[in-house]
Amino acid sequence: MVSNDQSDPSEEPPDAESAYTPSDSSAGATATDDTATDGSTDRDIEVPMRVYKAITVFTTMFAIVTVVAGFVLIDSATNRATASLSEIQPVAALFGIGLILAGAAAYAFSTRFRAEGMGKSKDDTDESTDNG
Repeated sequence: MVSNDQSDPSEEPPDAESAYTPSDSSAGATATDDTATDGSTDRDIEVPMRVYKAITVFTTMFAIVTVVAGFVLIDSATNRATASLSEIQPVAALFGIGLILAGAAAYAFSTRFRAEGMGKSKDDTDESTDNG
């Protein structure tokens, strides 16, 4: 019987990442590349201040209305969470969940917009890191 100290690649768990070897030819972007790891330069959209204010106001209002309406629909579909399983209205409850997701998605998308000359808060180094 031959003992093999090397592990068989088929025995690795499916979520395990293979280690980088210098002979690997697919080493295009490294982790030290700022544009590869940050990516925020590609995602942020710079708009004039007037457009930024309009986007911020209207998407926030839309998000608030849809999230509140979604919770009201879920509340009415489940009869204030007191209905038995057979009495729940699944279509209304799913529509309420859809409204909540739509409001969250609209608000998350609106955070991609920046006004001209506006920096990202995570890039600010003026503030101290202590809590006191």
